[in-house]
Amino acid sequence: MSTLRISENIVRMRREKKITQDELAAFVGVTKASVSKWETGQSMPDILLLPQLASFFDVTVDELLGYEPQLSKEQIKCCYHRLAEKFAEHPFEEVMQESEKLVRKYYSCYPFLLQVCVLWLNHYNLSKDQNRQIEILESISGLCEHILENCKDIGICNDAVGIKAMVEIQCGKAAEVIESLEEILDPNHMQGEKEDILIQAYLMTGDMEKADYFTQIAMFKNVLALVVNGTQLMMIHGQQLELCEKVMKRIDAIIEVFQLEALHPNSIANYQYQAAITYCIQGKEEETYQRLESFVELVIRLLQEGIVLHGDDFFNRLDTWFEELDLGAKGVRTGKFVIESAVAALENPVLATLKQEKIHELKGRLMKEEEKL
Repeated sequence: MSTLRISENIVRMRREKKITQDELAAFVGVTKASVSKWETGQSMPDILLLPQLASFFDVTVDELLGYEPQLSKEQIKCCYHRLAEKFAEHPFEEVMQESEKLVRKYYSCYPFLLQVCVLWLNHYNLSKDQNRQIEILESISGLCEHILENCKDIGICNDAVGIKAMVEIQCGKAAEVIESLEEILDPNHMQGEKEDILIQAYLMTGDMEKADYFTQIAMFKNVLALVVNGTQLMMIHGQQLELCEKVMKRIDAIIEVFQLEALHPNSIANYQYQAAITYCIQGKEEETYQRLESFVELVIRLLQEGIVLHGDDFFNRLDTWFEELDLGAKGVRTGKFVIESAVAALENPVLATLKQEKIHELKGRLMKEEEKL
């Protein structure tokens, strides 16, 4: 909980109402000296007077006290995963109402609000009402703006900018995304270099442990970024098969060398799916099926091994990093949601030209996994 600010609040609210200490004292039924002591922090109003003071200033008792409930990192993590599991098991609106109630209660706990934005962004499309989906996206955007206007933590604010951009993309507001991110992500500005400088500083001070820790994290993020960027290149150049196959050749090699199918099957599944779409557009059925098979196998592997981020014998520092993340190492979506998303991906109209019995077979494999959950 933040420090109570009742003294400064009484001073501020009294001045906003343009009344004297005498007038406030007369209304509450105390002496002017008592009000003076309240405002200088020498004493506190009697607990029985708090509702009367709050009523006079037309605020809640919490607002009068300056009480801002806060959640710990562990509480935020537990709350996120509890709500994510509820989205998979309970009616959508029931869980939304519970999460909205928590937002109102912890409206000044900006780390929590940021994770609520992540939660809603990951689950808003569970609503069958398109208007409701838009309404939730607007709520996410509104929470991000609230964070940006009031939070002083640069890291949280940067994340809020990113989440707001994701919402704008979902709403088709590409121009707004370009306006908010183009300057921030200008390749002429220092970005990745900051990590390199920090690692160099650790090396200069002889802190090899931290140098190793940050180097592994940077390396892992950069390797995954190559896969994501390769996926995007195929989306951009989907009509140029020769170029796309060059991309696939390089990304396939990276995946094999760094054993990314085991490390991060979700990202590799997305890559395999886009490769399948690319081949399907080009009428390459056999290659399309091969990539779809890989996509489905990775989704099943993700479910069977547990949706948990982890390192390996090469990236042996990642487990510590994942545990320190705001939401921990546990995945941000439940197994049921992952399967529903994968089945929906197989229903992409682009794949309608394929033999549907093969698509049904792939869906069936996914549905069997859902029955085990």
